[in-house]
Amino acid sequence: MQTVGKSIVFSAPSGSGKSTIINHLLKVFPELCFSVSACSRDMRPGEIEGVNYYFLGIPGFKEKIAQDAFFEWEEVYANHYYGTLNSELQRIWQAGKVVIFDVDVAGGLRIKEKLGDNALSCFIKVNDLSEIEKRLRERGTESEENLKARLEKAKHEFTFQEAFDVIIYNHVKEEAFAAAEKHIRAFLEKK
Repeated sequence: MQTVGKSIVFSAPSGSGKSTIINHLLKVFPELCFSVSACSRDMRPGEIEGVNYYFLGIPGFKEKIAQDAFFEWEEVYANHYYGTLNSELQRIWQAGKVVIFDVDVAGGLRIKEKLGDNALSCFIKVNDLSEIEKRLRERGTESEENLKARLEKAKHEFTFQEAFDVIIYNHVKEEAFAAAEKHIRAFLEKK
């Protein structure tokens, strides 16, 4: 039998600080458990299978789609698939934990639509596109072509922020942490 528990969804364009906020929340709230996404891309240096992602490759990802193994999935960029495996959610919910997602905006909206009141959807907002570009350049993981694609996608994703339950402004890290904690605490206390 499928278990459905509470979930917290963090979405934003790449470079908005989702991972930083989520890592902070995982230290503050022991009942949270990070949902490891599956992807079709290759593993980057320093990444660990089952910790950063489940690295399926394109054929493996498409096989999981055919098996209906995903709760949600998307082709984020051409031949770059990302998704949430049903088995990952069951692992977390059956352990009595609350799932915390780090997903792109389309995935976040899809999860909220499927889970309704069992999910709190949070959009992380930064000042503007120039802030995202600066953060992505500082990471040093993107080619110029990928950077342009991410910025175009970010511009589009900004238009969906009002569809989320809450918007957390990530201009000052400590303020973003405090706002996220407040929203998460209120959601977790709700019966």
